[in-house]
Amino acid sequence: MGPPLYPRLGLLLAALLLARPAGAAERDALAISRNIQARHFPHFSLLDPVFDSPTGDRVVSYTRCGDSAIWTGYYLAAEAFRYKVTASPDALANARRAFAGIQSLVDVTGNNVLARCLVPDGSPYAPAIRSEESGNGIYRSAPGNFWVGNTSRDQYSGVLFGLGVAYDLIDDQALKSSIAAVVTRLVQFLKDHAWTVVLPNGAVTTTFAGRADQQLAFLQLARHVNPDQFSTAYDIERLFLSPAVIAPISLEVLSDDSYFKFNLDTINLYTLIHLESSSFEEIYLKAYDILSNHTDDHANAFFNMVARAIYGPNPARDAETRLLLNQWLERPRRDVYVDNRGKYPSCGSPDQACSPIAVPDRVTTDFIWQRSPFQMAGGGQGMIETAGIDYILPYWMARYYGVCGEDSVRVGSAASGAETLAPEEIASVFGSNLAGDAQSSAAQPPPFSLGGVTVAVKDSTARSRPAPLYYSSPGQINFVVPAGTAAGTASITVQRPGTPDLTTSAEVRAVAPALFTAGASGKGVVAATAIQVNGSQQTPVPVYACSGSTCRAVPILLGVDTPVYLALYGTGIRNRSSLANVSCAIGGVNVPVLYAGPQPEYAGLDQVNVALPLNLRGIGETDLIVTVDGKPSNPTQVSVR
Repeated sequence: MGPPLYPRLGLLLAALLLARPAGAAERDALAISRNIQARHFPHFSLLDPVFDSPTGDRVVSYTRCGDSAIWTGYYLAAEAFRYKVTASPDALANARRAFAGIQSLVDVTGNNVLARCLVPDGSPYAPAIRSEESGNGIYRSAPGNFWVGNTSRDQYSGVLFGLGVAYDLIDDQALKSSIAAVVTRLVQFLKDHAWTVVLPNGAVTTTFAGRADQQLAFLQLARHVNPDQFSTAYDIERLFLSPAVIAPISLEVLSDDSYFKFNLDTINLYTLIHLESSSFEEIYLKAYDILSNHTDDHANAFFNMVARAIYGPNPARDAETRLLLNQWLERPRRDVYVDNRGKYPSCGSPDQACSPIAVPDRVTTDFIWQRSPFQMAGGGQGMIETAGIDYILPYWMARYYGVCGEDSVRVGSAASGAETLAPEEIASVFGSNLAGDAQSSAAQPPPFSLGGVTVAVKDSTARSRPAPLYYSSPGQINFVVPAGTAAGTASITVQRPGTPDLTTSAEVRAVAPALFTAGASGKGVVAATAIQVNGSQQTPVPVYACSGSTCRAVPILLGVDTPVYLALYGTGIRNRSSLANVSCAIGGVNVPVLYAGPQPEYAGLDQVNVALPLNLRGIGETDLIVTVDGKPSNPTQVSVR
């Protein structure tokens, strides 16, 4: 098994990680945006990936192309709010990419009608998408790509909502001009075709007739971005159509059927009201009052944020929004099937709850806030990943409107601070008011509770498991990611009697190699022991020396006939595919890896044993990195002379 255990393990497990500027809520939002860019934009606009299995991590297809336009619009809005809050170049780049996707959905049709989505002919996912979307019609207006038609009112509403938010919040003149041009094309097309969606072949897919609220919302936005072309048209239509704004809303609130209608009503009334400065605003507000009176007790974070934009602050509603956003992080990120029948009281039908179901338990879907909170059962097979726009849009709106600020809770590897974790990895949660006082346990295996504090890890398949705890304190909890935690995004919930649950999230992979360091910072000299072998005699060799909180590398002397073996201590390594797929580089030189796996005495602790070859002589203090299945650890240091 190798040399003895590193003697300062207890200190390492309790060590503080490097401070990170982003809190848990913001970190989660940023992680979602990164994942959207990496996995949900295979081509032009937003799609949802299909994985090889409920626990697999290999994308085999893409789906929900038919709703790509609306969610690309919502994603554009989310990144626009983020940009206004943070001035992040990444947010601007993401917004530009989303806008480019929307523009491509208008350009491809050839007549300024909006496509649902656009896919290259050569895409490996093209056959599956064509098959899934055949009912909406597959069209070609130019060689190289195909697009999906049968465009609905919700696609237009979502796209124009996103364009309007981005136009107002992003101070990039070139982007604003481009947005104005696309809004002009979309609205002028509808106006020229009597508010019907007419495809290039003459087929009519839907109409906005009878929806004065939607027609006026689109004209309102068009007037805002292009007053020369649309101000007169809006003024005339407002005079005749505004009395008819209330009627369709009043009719829709009579039933929760087709719940997504409330989502469309919300965004279109948002556009109408916040851009209106005349007395007609009173009519629009009456329509919104009717809608809000029906949905304000549905525990809906997105609707709450639109209400905040229209009505202003409300302490009770704003507190609920913060709670709902926190609860969203406990939801599975894949479309696992959810069945709450028997868990919640039903009313009228076994499939309808009497009151809104708790957010963590609601059925899985692409945008939770447009799905009925009373629906008892639904979902899929757990292989489709949702984009997470239903978190980042209300979250960045909440930041913009001051409903929530940066949160100090964060999670990462206890060894390196890395944000990606692995099953059975030792991890740390940092925050405030996590526990009443400091408690630790030397028991093996560690207990599931310390001072009443527990940690639950819910993985991407919605399976929740208790986590073994090494240490808990008001500012830090050290725990072990439970064995069997599936790959994907996991929610991590800290529970303490008498206080609200605190939830954050982390990406989980099969391996997430991290090395402990002597100074417990994730940087500097590696936490390791070494032995020198002389025949049958083994002599300990110091690797580091510490004075207070400062640690330095002690040079290791290599002898010709006295080989030296190094034992490295880390975590997130044991699930490696094979020993052959574990490497260790010291100063860029690969050294023999003799063992990589669990250290048998401590839950979550891994050990990597390596031999130090003579060609390292004289290399001095240099980097040491362990790579497992292609994933590198945090760089650490060792000294060899």
